[in-house]
Amino acid sequence: MALRKILFDGDPILRKKSKPVTIFNSSVVELFDDMQETLDKQQGAGLSAVQIGILKRMFIIYDGKTPIRIVNPEIISTSGKCKTTAEGCLSVPGKWGDVERPNNVLARYQDQHGNFVEKTFTGFTCKTFCHEYDHLEGILFIDRATNLFDTYEEYHKFKQKQEKKGNK
Repeated sequence: MALRKILFDGDPILRKKSKPVTIFNSSVVELFDDMQETLDKQQGAGLSAVQIGILKRMFIIYDGKTPIRIVNPEIISTSGKCKTTAEGCLSVPGKWGDVERPNNVLARYQDQHGNFVEKTFTGFTCKTFCHEYDHLEGILFIDRATNLFDTYEEYHKFKQKQEKKGNK
């Protein structure tokens, strides 16, 4: 396993659409191993291959403490609205904002060995799935965000003021 360099906003690769994975071999597993090590080191919730400069339709997300390795995902359906919480990104360090995401997504994808999986993701895991899926389409969370701030502290203060106004 090896740590990979994460690309930052401004790198044109992040704005490109990723290509499907067609060959499932040990290089896919090795890439996922590197991605997981990189993600764990950064203490993130998800990481797409494009964020490390590889235009393949694959990402890793955490469902609680369990990593899920996702290849060639398709969104079959979405429902509900996820509670709006701070969203950030390893490729856009320091930026925080609100992004409206569904609360449930039914997805079809392949695992790292090419086996097909159909699964419903909910809550925070759904939000992470959608965030990483956007990366595969060349979309960053800042493209969808409202109330965008340069630090989490600024974002948090803004949200506290909003809550106080709502309680009056």
